[in-house]
Formats: sequence, C-alpha cells, structure tokens
Amino acid sequence: MKGVSTIDEEVPLEYGVTRILSESPTTPFRFMNLNGYEAVGNLWGDRERISSYFHIRKDEIVRKMLHAISHPVKPMEIDTPQFLDNVKEDFDLRELPIPKLFPGDAGRYVTAAVAAAEFRGKRNLSFHRLMLLDDRRFAIRLVPRHLYTMYRSSIAEGKDLPVAFCIGVCPSILLAAATSLEYSQDEMEIASSLRQSTLGEPVQVSRTRSGILVPAYSEFVLEGRITASTVEEGPFVDITGTYDKKRMQPVVEIDRIYHAHDPIFYIVLPGSTEHYLLMGLPREPLIYRTVGQVVPSVHNVRLTEGGCCWLHGVVSITKNKEGDGINAIMAAFTGHPSMKKVTIVDKDIDVYNDQEVEWAIATRFQASRGLVVIDNAAGSSLDPSSDGPTSKVGIDATKPLGAEGFEKASLL
Repeated sequence: MKGVSTIDEEVPLEYGVTRILSESPTTPFRFMNLNGYEAVGNLWGDRERISSYFHIRKDEIVRKMLHAISHPVKPMEIDTPQFLDNVKEDFDLRELPIPKLFPGDAGRYVTAAVAAAEFRGKRNLSFHRLMLLDDRRFAIRLVPRHLYTMYRSSIAEGKDLPVAFCIGVCPSILLAAATSLEYSQDEMEIASSLRQSTLGEPVQVSRTRSGILVPAYSEFVLEGRITASTVEEGPFVDITGTYDKKRMQPVVEIDRIYHAHDPIFYIVLPGSTEHYLLMGLPREPLIYRTVGQVVPSVHNVRLTEGGCCWLHGVVSITKNKEGDGINAIMAAFTGHPSMKKVTIVDKDIDVYNDQEVEWAIATRFQASRGLVVIDNAAGSSLDPSSDGPTSKVGIDATKPLGAEGFEKASLL
C-alpha cells in the first residue's frame, strides 16, 4: 500500500499506538515491534483508499454495497487457509499486541475484531470490542442485534455460543460486518458479492477446528465461546471520541488461537477517521435505499466525518415535486435511526464537499419552509448529548422547482 509510514522502534502498548495514529489520521502506519508483533493502523481512514482497493470511484461505493446486499454470493470454501499455519491451545492472550489506547479506558482492548458465529443455520459477521481480562478471557460488548440474539438463544438452551474473532481481514469483510440488515441475511455472502462485483472473485473462507466458517486470509483467529458469565466492561472511547459508560457484559473464553506466519495485528483507533468510515460507510446504502423509496432519483449519500460518520448525513436528490425534500428527510432517518441531522441537497451539490453543502444551506434553505424537527425520537446511545430520546433535525436545502436565481454562475 502506498504512503505507509513504518515505525521500526518498539512502540509502548500503553498509549504509544494512539499518539502515532492520531498525529496523522489518514496515514497508514506499520508498527514493526508492538509487544514483539507487527501491527497496522489507519489502513482505511480515507474514502479514496477504500475505493481504490475495489478499483472503483468513491462515489460508486454506496451503489456497489447496495448491489451486494441485494445480490448475495456464496463464498468459496478452501482447505488450506493461511490462519491454519499456526494453531495454539497453550497461549496467553496478554502476550498479544493488544494496546491500551486512552487513559480512561478500562484496560487493553481489541478494537478491530470481526466476530463470526453460527446458530441454527444462521451465520453472522459483526464488529465487537473485546476488553482483555486475563490469559484466556475477554469481556465482549454486545449490543442488542444479531449476535446478541444468537447468544441469548444459545444461553437459553444452556449452551455457550461458539464464536471466532477474525483480526486482519479485507475491506469486503470489514464493510459487510458493519452493515445492519435483516436477521435472515448473511454478511459473509454480502462480502463475497462485493468482492466478486469489484475484484472478480468471491471471498475465500475456511473452517476452524470447531467448524466455524471464517475468512481464509485472516491474520489472526481467536476461537472460543461467549459464556453466561458477565463482568463489568468499560469505560471505553467510542466513535464520538467520548467515553462510553460501564455495563455488565458477557465473558468470552478463548480456547484456541490461529494465525498466519508472521501475522499482522490490525488496530482501529476509536474515534478516528478510520473508525468513522468502517462503521458509517456501510450505513449509507441503507439510507440510499430508503430515500429511493420516496423520491424519484437519489444520487449519493454521505455520513459526514464532522458528524463522526454516524450522527450527521447529506443526501443528494432530484425532486419531481415540492415536498420531496421533506419526504427524503423522513426516509433518511428511517434508513439510519442513529442519525440526528440530515441535509438534503440537489444533484449539483457535491455531498463530499462540506463547503458546497454549506453553500446550499446558505442560498437555498429557509427554516420557515425547509426545517424539520422531530422530538422524542429514538437515537444513538453513542451521542453524549442524548439521555434517552433525542431531537432530530432535517434541512431541506434543495432549490424550489422552476425558480430562478439559485444556480451558481459558471463560464461553462
């Protein structure tokens, strides 16, 4: 990868990674000695870098992901994955390059683990932070989504839920794992479709010794069980750059570690641009889809970096009638319920250009006709300004149909 900055000297596990990654958020860093291992961070902290991986333009990512969601492709199972190069049942998790990132964090955290689990024919991929407890155990942050549902069902039957945490996987897996879809959908097949449509090949997968299907090119796979035991987890810096609160969360017991030869440990710095994009970008296709159900033409969607790619968004549309902008606002909130501000603009506004979006608000928006405020709505638990229900704001910054004087002057 071009533009990678290599750090040859040993980097301290406590705050060393944070100091380096935060100094240049869009620069990929390669750490040659983090607790004796090689590690990387800031790999996907730029939309252009993500799109170049897939050999597409950045404004094509949303539509490619939407196609993958609608047209899943089965992954290709192989027998010789690189993670089987080394299999360990005698290990100490504390020896891995798991950093402590901020002074208020409860401990050392794995921040880029994609959990793979299967339960009664349902397969799931999802991101989960892991707080290191001791030589064999983590605390896992489980939000009430699909893995949580599988876990609760398994515990209700008196069984731990088998799980494998994959560290160091391709953007196809990373983006698919961060989507929020129907329970019946398989994120592995969405990842495979995204990779097939852009790179011409499906995702390759293989099974761990206990039978869990994981990406074949994972650098590390930590295989274990989510147990009925719970422990206090947190605080921890989350996507907004503020500390998430303490919660009682399940304990994961790790039974086996797999890793490639000379493995590379992947770290996502919480609250960084990379964190924003990996979590927010997969929500943009869902906004695109819901807005497209109420207006004739949707051109692009962006969750903005200023809003942590989570709380603020911009959608460009073409109106057929007055009121389409307001309808687009309502639909956008449906597509991403955590969003609390959305701005609707015309096709001539570049959603990736904050100055153009602000110009549209300045010249095409009047609060008396284009402002929508929704009170007492469910929002994001990650928003520190919200204590339960939240207020949401929609801005219709589209020009009135048929009106003159709203076009920017041009020589062309």
